[in-house]
Amino acid sequence: MATIKFCNLRLRDFGDPGGGCSRTSRKPDSSGLLIGRRTWSRPAGDSLECKVLTKLVAAERFVPAIAAIVTVFCVISSPLASAERRDEDARADIVVTVVKAKNMCFKDTLQVTGVISPRDEILVRPDREGFRVSEVLVEAGESVTSGQTLARLTPSDKQQGSAVNVQAPAAGIISARNAAVGAPASATGLPLFRIATGGEMELSAETPIKTLNKLEPNQPAEVEIVGVDALKGKVRSVSTTINPTTQLGEVRVFIGRDRRLRVGAFGRAKIEIARRCGASVPFSAIFYGPSGTIVQTVRDGRVESRPVTVGLLAAGQAEIRRGITEGELVVPRAGAFVRDGDRVRAIEPRSAE
Repeated sequence: MATIKFCNLRLRDFGDPGGGCSRTSRKPDSSGLLIGRRTWSRPAGDSLECKVLTKLVAAERFVPAIAAIVTVFCVISSPLASAERRDEDARADIVVTVVKAKNMCFKDTLQVTGVISPRDEILVRPDREGFRVSEVLVEAGESVTSGQTLARLTPSDKQQGSAVNVQAPAAGIISARNAAVGAPASATGLPLFRIATGGEMELSAETPIKTLNKLEPNQPAEVEIVGVDALKGKVRSVSTTINPTTQLGEVRVFIGRDRRLRVGAFGRAKIEIARRCGASVPFSAIFYGPSGTIVQTVRDGRVESRPVTVGLLAAGQAEIRRGITEGELVVPRAGAFVRDGDRVRAIEPRSAE
C-alpha cells in the first residue's frame, strides 16, 4: 500500500514540512494508479494556502515526484488566489460620492422680441376742419386726466368762428404729440395727440408660426426692457393671422403701467409655456452611450446602471421623466470610475455650513 504525505509549507521554511500536514493512504487499482481528492487549509500563521482538486498518483515509487509537483503547484497558485482576493476586496472598498435625486420644478420658456406699445390707444383730432393750432399745453410722456385741455385751436384765415379747445377723451399718458403751433388741425389727417389709455403698456412682438402655436393667453412672462429692470407680464393675445411675406405672427405681452416705459423702446420677453415638477439629477450624472441615456445609481452597496428619459434642463440639473425617483442615490460623475455591478461604499458630501 502506497502512503503519500502532503504538507502546507511556509516559503521561508521551504523543504521543511512542519505542521499542517495531511496523510492519505489508498490501495492501487488494477491499473496501478491511485486516485484521491483532498483539500488543505493552512494553519494559523502560515503564508500559503493550497487547494488540490484531483491527484493522479502512480505506484509507490512515484510518490516523491508527485509530492514535489503538488508542492510546486501550491507555491505558484497561492499568490494568484491571494491577488484575486485582494482585487475583490479593493473593489469592495471603493468609496463613491453620491447625491440624492431631488424634487425640482422646471420651466420651458419661449423668447420673443419686440417693442413697447400702448395696450389701448386713443387718437385725438378736432371735430371739424378749418382750424390751426394756436397753443399746445402737454408734451409726450405726460399723464392727463379725462377732459383735460390738450391744445387750443383758432379758425384759419378763410374761416369764421371762435377758438376751440381740444380735450382728452380719457385719462392716460400722452404717447405721441404731433400738434405744432401754427400747423393745421385736421379731422381726418394726422392726429394731434395719441393717448395710451390708463398708461398701460405691452410688448408687441412677432414670432414664427411654429412657436406661435405654443402660445396661449395668460401664460406668464418676464419682460426685459432696455434701461428698465425685469418686469412681470403675461400673454394678452396671440394673432390668428400670419404675415404672408415674413410668415410671422404677432403676440402681445401685457406689462401694465410703469412710468419708465417708453413707446417704441426695444424689449425681450421670456414666456413660460410649460412647467413640470419631478425628480432631477445633476446634468453631469447623465451618460449618453450606445445603448441610450443612463444614470448610475447605488443600491444595496452595488452600482446599478439605469436607463432614463431626460426632460427639461435648468441650473445644472436635468429633469428625469422616467427611470429615477426622488431620494434615490445617484453617482454625480457619470461613468468615471465604476461599472455596473461594482461593490462600493457610498457617501454623501457634507452640505456647506
